[in-house]
Amino acid sequence: MNWDGAVNSDGSVTWDGAVNAWHVAGSVYRMGRREWLTETGWQQAYDGGIRTVIDLRNPDEIRRRDTDPRVGEATLAAFDVVHAPTEDPGNAEFRALCVPYLNNPASYPDNARIFPGKLAAVFRAVAAAPGGVVIHCSAGRDRSGMIAAMLQDLAGAGEDAIALSYARAMRGINEHHRLSATPHPHERYLPEEILAPLIEARQESLLRFVRQLKTAEFLGHNGVTVPELTAIRGKLGH
Repeated sequence: MNWDGAVNSDGSVTWDGAVNAWHVAGSVYRMGRREWLTETGWQQAYDGGIRTVIDLRNPDEIRRRDTDPRVGEATLAAFDVVHAPTEDPGNAEFRALCVPYLNNPASYPDNARIFPGKLAAVFRAVAAAPGGVVIHCSAGRDRSGMIAAMLQDLAGAGEDAIALSYARAMRGINEHHRLSATPHPHERYLPEEILAPLIEARQESLLRFVRQLKTAEFLGHNGVTVPELTAIRGKLGH
């Protein structure tokens, strides 16, 4: 199976319409909301081996927008879509800590502390998924970034690679904000002199999260079995 046919040398993925789409490792990918993909983009993902989509969004975020491309039901039926939100937005403690939403790796430890079972459920979905997997949230930056960092940790990626992946995702969605005709309700395009120090600070928070979490131990403590961890590492090419 050719997993890398649509992957550039920098890890970016070229499925038509995909926003902030990146290769994580092996047969696992990440991106922004799936509704941005065109019919052609879905076919490219299928041709690349993707069979499972894991949606990290909350139920009230999942909807088609007028500006989204139309995709045939037969095309979408070729994929298993698993809804595995990483949070409960109704949780008062979480709402107080993550304002207006999870948008900084400094909040990842709280997400893991408050919702360990939800994070474990994402990884069980990866383990059970047939074929290649693409994980997505809304922007493809923080919920996807949290899960991607944990996946990279399981795959044995070094800290430089984990930090670089987050920087690329920050830059990817920032570029989308520059080009998008639909303004985001909370975010705007940031020029480099503002973006660069923000990336550096968030990378430091991300690496502290990964060091402290110890992904394999965390998942094991929260119900992910040894065979499931083995299956996940297999999807990551390890």
